[in-house]
Amino acid sequence: MKQGDRFHWTALKFVVLISLVFLFQLFFPQNLEGFVLNASELIHKPWTLLTYIFLHGSFSHLYSNMLALALFGSILEKIVGYKNFLKVFFSTGVFSGVFSSFFYTSVIGASGAVFGVMGTLAMLRPKMVVWALGVPMYMVIAIAVYGVLDLAGMFYPSNIAHVGHLSALVLGILIGLLWRKRYYIVEVKKEKISVLSEDWLRRWEEKYMRN
Repeated sequence: MKQGDRFHWTALKFVVLISLVFLFQLFFPQNLEGFVLNASELIHKPWTLLTYIFLHGSFSHLYSNMLALALFGSILEKIVGYKNFLKVFFSTGVFSGVFSSFFYTSVIGASGAVFGVMGTLAMLRPKMVVWALGVPMYMVIAIAVYGVLDLAGMFYPSNIAHVGHLSALVLGILIGLLWRKRYYIVEVKKEKISVLSEDWLRRWEEKYMRN
């Protein structure tokens, strides 16, 4: 994020908005059927590529996505600014939806967009230490672990859109690589300067030890 740009707390605003939508789902589930991404209806309802991101199937589904969005989304927004954060969030979310429609009958959730955010962040801050599966590790290693788990999950029946996760993760990584030169911080190792250098000792000896 450029110096002077104001932090908009966009990721946290999304967390609040998506949480409110979830509450609305609980009380009026019948009113949200037209916003679910159904593969068979996608051509007639293209807006569902966006609206499905804001819907969740359970509290645990909501909690895991919002926790990751609040943490990684806020960090990414701080680095690239809120406009670029929005580009990552929506582009990877939509891409995940398109890809998922070839493998699943219906999809809901912000998981794809969150994985896209994580992929981009991992390319910009690969050595940032995060907790993944209860273990501290570099960000780049964390997304590799999640990627492997999703890859393995594709071969076991579940209600998780593993293909959507992986497709968004790949796009997020590509975006991060494109932005790497602009936002990546190169770690410069500081050269150790010895106070008691040979030159310093020689000058001290000439000054104070002469007979």
